[in-house]
Amino acid sequence: MTDVPSGTPISTNYLIRIPEVFAPWTPEILAACRIPGGPSARSVTPLGPEYSLLKMPALPSPEAPAAAPDPITGTAAAPFISWHLPIHHSWPCHPPKMENFIEKAARTLHRKFAAANPQSIQIGPLHAGAPDRYYKSLASNLRGRTLQLFPARQGPQSAEEQNPNLPTLFCLVGKEGLFAGLQTPRLANGFHPGGTKFVSQGAAGTISRAGAKIAEALHYLLLHRPALPEGSHWLELGASPGGMTSELLNRHFRVTALDRAALDPRLNKAPGLTFAKADVATWTPPPATRYDALLCDMNGEPRQALRQVIRLASFLRPGALLVFTLKTPGASTFQAISEAIRLTLRDASQANLTLIALTHLTYNRQEFTCFFET
Repeated sequence: MTDVPSGTPISTNYLIRIPEVFAPWTPEILAACRIPGGPSARSVTPLGPEYSLLKMPALPSPEAPAAAPDPITGTAAAPFISWHLPIHHSWPCHPPKMENFIEKAARTLHRKFAAANPQSIQIGPLHAGAPDRYYKSLASNLRGRTLQLFPARQGPQSAEEQNPNLPTLFCLVGKEGLFAGLQTPRLANGFHPGGTKFVSQGAAGTISRAGAKIAEALHYLLLHRPALPEGSHWLELGASPGGMTSELLNRHFRVTALDRAALDPRLNKAPGLTFAKADVATWTPPPATRYDALLCDMNGEPRQALRQVIRLASFLRPGALLVFTLKTPGASTFQAISEAIRLTLRDASQANLTLIALTHLTYNRQEFTCFFET
């Protein structure tokens, strides 16, 4: 982990994003955010449908560390928060009514953050899904002007090229104002302001929305490890109708897909695909077969699905990747979902699966995407 550079002010304010699917449990999620060993947030300001501004208690000692303790990571709230940022500068305002907003905001960002030499400057709208494109355009123009003011740089040209462990200047703008801070993409939980990259699921020929889910998952995974090389062999459990299968094949992976139901006819004779129409619970790979990755998006109780993942993990190469959708059918409270997560991760750990990350992605419903290594 790379701390915020020396000279950056310690922040006790955090901008957090709670997906709308978890809105019923927002009070419990916010109450679970706390500095290690300390109390929870002392005040919360809602910012639209998904964002909140947390004001945490001040650090008890003037001998503060180079970066304030994170009140999200490692807490029960973490799986429910898709992105978060310490706020080192905020400007509560209504940008359309501010004269020369872009110039004033860009110069302020330069004055406050140029000395920290962030690896990249990423600016986006606070409400990315809003039908009004004004703030998306405003964010783009503000980023362009801010980049002109910062010293000439040879840093990342796109969000995905960032080093996950080096600080980035993230900034979000909306009708509530401007919020900016320094954070590594890994600790913020996304390369982009507000989270992961939007992946369209409505393209012609799309088999199902699940294709966008695995595309987003693989994008997110770059925060934690390099991408698998083309030609890697995936074992996919519960593949029908084939949305994820199609996405993996399009990325030039080989796929052994397994399901009791048939795949979409468009995948018939697809290069790189082996389909086994069988029950996951009884199927066994051919002798001496070894896979580079395993994908499981099966419906049902998560621990039951994980049992099949664990059973088949013996057919994975050392250091192989596992992408597992932790679903929470029937769970209707924050406590019930948290317990399902705890028990599932305990089972995985006892089976020697190492957790890389657990997150809620844009295309997840009331479920989470887990990444493990053998």
